[in-house]
Amino acid sequence: MSATPSTPVVTVDADGHVLEPRDTWLEYIAPAYRARAIRIDHDSQGLEVLLIDGKPLEAVRGRLAGLGGVEMDPTELLTTGRYRYEEGCPPGSWDPAERLRILDQEGIDIALLYPTIGICWEGHVQDPKLAHAYTEAYNRWLCDFCGHDPKRLVPIMHLNLLDVDLAVKEMHRAHAAGCRGIYISPDMYARGRRRFDDPALDPFWSAAQELGLPVAFHVVVRDQPTTSYADPLDDTNGARFGLFNFAFLAIDVMAAFTELLTTGVLERYPRLKVTVLESGANWISAWLDRLDHKFEVMHARTILKMKPSEYFKRQCLVSADPDETITAEVVKHVGAQYFVWASDYPHIDASMGVVREMRERLKPLPAADQRLVLGDNALRFYGLAH
Repeated sequence: MSATPSTPVVTVDADGHVLEPRDTWLEYIAPAYRARAIRIDHDSQGLEVLLIDGKPLEAVRGRLAGLGGVEMDPTELLTTGRYRYEEGCPPGSWDPAERLRILDQEGIDIALLYPTIGICWEGHVQDPKLAHAYTEAYNRWLCDFCGHDPKRLVPIMHLNLLDVDLAVKEMHRAHAAGCRGIYISPDMYARGRRRFDDPALDPFWSAAQELGLPVAFHVVVRDQPTTSYADPLDDTNGARFGLFNFAFLAIDVMAAFTELLTTGVLERYPRLKVTVLESGANWISAWLDRLDHKFEVMHARTILKMKPSEYFKRQCLVSADPDETITAEVVKHVGAQYFVWASDYPHIDASMGVVREMRERLKPLPAADQRLVLGDNALRFYGLAH
C-alpha cells in the first residue's frame, strides 16, 4: 500500500503591510472631510511631508520613502531626502496582483494586511469624527485592494478609540465588508489617554468579542516621545537616538499588551482574542514568568483571578520575527499553539526570503508544531479557510 501524501503546510503571514497610495484619503474619505484628508506634499525646502489635518509629521519629513524600502539602502532612504514616497513603494505594496506574485515567490499562502501611513497619524488627531473618517476611508480602500483575492489577501480593519460608538459602528461595517481582524494603536494619545479598562471602552471590547475579531497591537510612528527615554525628534539625523528610538518602538506594543492583561480586560471578556505584533516573540516567555511571579506577590491587590500566563494562553497569540535566534526554544517552553510569524513586508527593516528563514528557525521543533506556527494558528485564530 502506498503511503498517504502528507498535507501541504499552510503558510500565513500574520503581519504584512500595504503602502497606501498618496491619494488614498483624498479618494476614499467622506466628502465633508476631504479638505482635511491625509496627503503628501512638499515643504519650502522641497522635502516631502506627510500632512495630517494639514500639519506635518516631523518624524518622517524628507524620509517618506523609508516607510517602505524593502531591500533598498536604508542609509540613502533615511538621510538624503531625495527619494519620493513612491520610490520606496514596491509594486506589491499597492498593486494586489503584484502582491500575489510576491506571495507566490516567497511561498506564502495568505497574508493578513495592515496599514503603513495608517500607523503614523493617530496620536496627532484628537478630533474623534476626523479620526473615524480616516479609518473608514482606509478600510474601504483596503477592502477594495483585498477584493482582488479575498482568500489570500485578508484585510485587517483599522479602528480608532477616541469615539467608541463610531469605532463600533465602523467595526460592524468593515466586518461585513470582509475584514477579519482589528488593528488599534498601542499609543495612549490615540485613545484620549484612557486606560484599556476604562468603562467607556467596554462597548468596543464587547463588540470585538461577539464578532470574534482578534484585536492586534502594532508599533506606531509619531512625534511624541514614548517615554522620557525615547524622543523621535531628538537629533533628527539619527546619530544619537535613531537606533534607540527604532528599537524602542516595540516597547509600545509590549506595554499595551501588559496593560490590557493586568487591568482585567481579558478577565472581563474571556472570549476576546488578542494578537501581539512587531515586538518579536522571544521576550514573551521571560515576561510571562515575571508577570506570574509578581501576580503571586500582588494577588490581593489585583482583580485577576488567574495567572497572567493563563490569560495569555486562553486568549492571545504573539508574532515571531524571522531574525530572532531562539524562537524554537521559546516556542517549546510556552507552547506552539500561541505563536504566529510575520514578514513585515515591505518595510525598510523587512527582507525577502523570510519563509525560508522562519522554516530554518523552527527546524528543531516537531513537524506538527512547525505547522502551527507557520500557518495553522493564524487559520484557527482568524477563522480563515484554506
